[in-house]
Amino acid sequence: MRRLSRDEIARRVAQDIPAGAYVNLGIGLPTLVANHLPPAREVILHTENGLLGMGPAPLPGSEDPDLINAGKQPVSALPGAAYFHHGDSFAMMRGGHLDICVLGGFQVSVGGDLANWHTNAAGAIPAVGGAMDLAIGAKRVFVMMEHCTKDGQSKIVKACTYPLTGVACVNRIYTDLAVIEVTAAGLAVTELHGGVSFAELLALGDVPLEDRTA
Repeated sequence: MRRLSRDEIARRVAQDIPAGAYVNLGIGLPTLVANHLPPAREVILHTENGLLGMGPAPLPGSEDPDLINAGKQPVSALPGAAYFHHGDSFAMMRGGHLDICVLGGFQVSVGGDLANWHTNAAGAIPAVGGAMDLAIGAKRVFVMMEHCTKDGQSKIVKACTYPLTGVACVNRIYTDLAVIEVTAAGLAVTELHGGVSFAELLALGDVPLEDRTA
């Protein structure tokens, strides 16, 4: 099987973000989504450190050290962008004003619970940031992540064993192998990537999956 690259996952997520949406991209992998949004499609990107109207990553050499996202990465600002106080930014998140947030994940459960800020590993630095606020405040939560850990364990689990970010908050999962919807009846696979079969995907973990790829 051929797994999608991180940029390919980001490109797939970008396809599902509609024009006119207000969207927060979480730190890490989700920041790549900004680089794959079509210029002709107006999507208003929000960062919790106080920017609305974020654009793609700047070209090397054109970075503005005062213009960064929540992960401290250089970003660009589109015409009409607005800057505001950190507290106002979190009010936008908590007040249900974001249509979509895209978050990374360490684990997602069959019920849509998300763990993405701490693995309990010795020496790991907890980094919750604004993820808890986004998980409960955004109207829809997309999680993008590699399907398995480096040692081959599925990140899609029956129940999260890491500290939770949010309970029953995830709507859709994008991995390097599949797109999976979180439904009231469980997890439904809507797309497979890289030539992986449904049976192969099912064998990677121990959770029930419904095949909706036909």
